[in-house]
Amino acid sequence: MKASLQAKLGQQMALTPQLLQSIRLLQVTSLQLEQELQQLLERNPLLERLEPEEPSLPDVGEAERARLEAAAWDELPEPMFLSGGGYTGDPDEDPTARIPAGQSSDPRQRLLAQMAVRSTPRELALAAYWLDCCDDRGYLEGAPEALAAQGVAALRQELPDVTAAELLAARQRLLDGEWPGMAAADPRECLLAQLRALPSEPTRALAMQIVASHLERLARHDLPGLAAALGVAPEAVAAAVSLVLSLQPHPVEQPPEPEPAYVVPDVIAWRANGGWQVRLNERSQPRLRLCAYAEQAASGHEGMRALLEEARWMLRSLGMRNETLLKTARILVARQQDFLEHGEEHIAPLTLKDVAEEIGMHESTVSRITTGKYIQTPRGTFELKQFFAVRLEGADVSGAAIKAMVRRLIETEPPHAPLADDAIAALLARQGIRVARRTVAKYREQLAIAPARERKRARSGDSQMAHTG
Repeated sequence: MKASLQAKLGQQMALTPQLLQSIRLLQVTSLQLEQELQQLLERNPLLERLEPEEPSLPDVGEAERARLEAAAWDELPEPMFLSGGGYTGDPDEDPTARIPAGQSSDPRQRLLAQMAVRSTPRELALAAYWLDCCDDRGYLEGAPEALAAQGVAALRQELPDVTAAELLAARQRLLDGEWPGMAAADPRECLLAQLRALPSEPTRALAMQIVASHLERLARHDLPGLAAALGVAPEAVAAAVSLVLSLQPHPVEQPPEPEPAYVVPDVIAWRANGGWQVRLNERSQPRLRLCAYAEQAASGHEGMRALLEEARWMLRSLGMRNETLLKTARILVARQQDFLEHGEEHIAPLTLKDVAEEIGMHESTVSRITTGKYIQTPRGTFELKQFFAVRLEGADVSGAAIKAMVRRLIETEPPHAPLADDAIAALLARQGIRVARRTVAKYREQLAIAPARERKRARSGDSQMAHTG
C-alpha cells in the first residue's frame, strides 16, 4: 500500500457560536428572551436596560410617519453579518436552513411521514384514508367492513382498482405498524396490537389471552377469578395484568392539558387612516444599550474588550430579531386583511414560502420568527402561526376557512334535522367549494362536534326532558 498526499480545495459554511445565538434568538418567546437578557445584564456591566415608555401614537401625517420609520430602519444593522463575513457561496442559500425545524403537531401527518420511508404511494394513500376515519384517539369511527366499503367508493377516482380486501389489509398494516393499535376498532384490538409488538414470552402470551377472552374480568380487577378461569397461579396473573396496565389506552397519546397562561403580544396591529398599522409592543421587547463608559472601560483591558464585543453582538442580534419580526408581521397583516375585518371564513391561503419571498429570507427564518409570537388585533390576540393557511386541493380557499364554514353551517342547522357530513359537503359545493365527505368529517372532529345522529339524539333527549318537566 503506497502512501500519498492530496490537496483539495473546498468551501464550507461554519456556524459560529455567536451566529447560532442570533438564529436562536429568532425563535425564543418574549418571556424566554426576558430571562436570557436578565442573565446577560447580571454578567455584563457594559450593558444597561432602557425602561419602556408609555406607548403613544404621534399625531403626524402619513408622509412624516413614513419618514420617521425609514429613519429608524436605517439605524438597524445590516443582516449581512449572518453570512459570517467570509462566505462567498450561493447568496440564495440560507445557512439557517441547516437547523431542523419542529415536527408537525398533527399526529396523522407525523405517522404518514414515518411510513413514507418504507411505503409506496399507493400504501400511503390507503393509510391516509384509514387515518381520516379515525378520531383524535386513533380509534375507528365505524365498523371496519363498512368503512372499507365506503373507502372503495371514496377512492374510486384516485385508485380505481382498489378493493375492500386491499383496504382491510392496509388497516391491518396500520394496526401492527409504527404506532401499534392505530385504526383499531375497539380497546381490545388496540391492546392486542400493542402486545403483539412486544417480545415473545410467557407473560405476554398470558396477557394476550386475558385481553382476548377476559377483558370484562380485567376491568373489574378480578384477579382471583382470572386465575381460576385460566388455571394459572395468581402470581402469573398479576404479572400479566401489570403488563396490560403498562400499555397505552389509546393508539394516540393525548397531550397534557396546557396550564393557563397569560399572553403578552409581541406585535400590535390596529386600523387607522384608512389602512392597517403595525408596530412592535415595547412592553414585550426588552431594550438594551451600551453604557456611556463602555468604550473607555474596554480600552486596554482584554477581559472588558471581550465583554464589549459580546454586548455589541447581542445588540445587533436583537436588532435583527426585531426587524425580522416587524417585517413578517406587516406582511401577514397585509395578506390577511379580510380575515381581520370579516372573520375566519375569509382567511386566505398563505404559506411560509409566500412570506419568505416577500421579505427576502428563507422559509426556516420565517418559521422561527413566527413560533411563539403573538399579535394583538381588534379581532383578538393570535399566534402569528394562525395567519398561515394551507390551500385546499381543488379549491381557491384555505382549509381553515372551510373549517369555519363547517362550524357555521352546523350552528345554524335546523334543530330537528341536523346536517350530515354529506349534506354539508353538498352545501359547500353549491358555493363552489368541492370537498370530500371525509374532509368535512375530519374538520367536524377537529371542532369537537358530534355526528348528526348523535346531535339529533341529544336534542331529542333535551326536548323530552323539557316536556316532562
